[in-house]
Amino acid sequence: MVRDKKVVVVLPAFNAAKTLEQTYREIPDDIVDEVILVDDRSEDTTLEIARKLGITQVISHSENKGYGGNQKSCYDAALSRKADIIIMVHPDYQYTPKLIHSMVYLIANGVYPVVLGSRILGRGALRGGMPLWRYYANRALTLAQNLIMKEKLSEYHTGYRAYSAEVLQQINYHHNSNDFVFDNQIIAQIFYHGFRIAEITCPTTYHEEASSITLPRSIRYGFGVLATAFAYRLQRCRIARFRIFNHE
Repeated sequence: MVRDKKVVVVLPAFNAAKTLEQTYREIPDDIVDEVILVDDRSEDTTLEIARKLGITQVISHSENKGYGGNQKSCYDAALSRKADIIIMVHPDYQYTPKLIHSMVYLIANGVYPVVLGSRILGRGALRGGMPLWRYYANRALTLAQNLIMKEKLSEYHTGYRAYSAEVLQQINYHHNSNDFVFDNQIIAQIFYHGFRIAEITCPTTYHEEASSITLPRSIRYGFGVLATAFAYRLQRCRIARFRIFNHE
């Protein structure tokens, strides 16, 4: 615990057998109270390895629910275990858990309620091997989102995030997509409800086992990102209303 706040790490897992143990071993047990893994119907031995590692809670989906659907189960489980601070770490070891201390203390000390690990600050993405096309797509989408939403993040697309429980209880993430655009919808919800977001520079590693999406899904994701940004602006201007921004 940090300042009497319970810290829970959630691992949304899908075919992470080769990298799960390395990720888990780097989670700092001096401040993290519990670890929850949700297996999204993996086709490898992710589930067996998770159980052997002694992870606090292992949840197995009976059917594949998608990246966003997996996160919903992660956050539901963390909140049900009375977590005060929830950190999402991908078990594919694209992001190092060694930054958890920094992210947790920003929230525990009341500085920010949300912290993102940014691959763009400090050029972590390119140094870590992010493909150039993906890097420039990230930059273009982030620029468009900042202009439309009138915010200023270095990137909206990182999967390394820490939240206070208050944030997840306030926004209705269950209304979000079960696909990859979930990540962008939750950021839009956070801004809409008036919460501030901090970013810290995050080294990243692209390797054969790191999760990735195909080009067609990336294109669909890009359109979903822009649709989310426009929905945010339209609701802000009271021109239209969208379900994801409702409390209920």
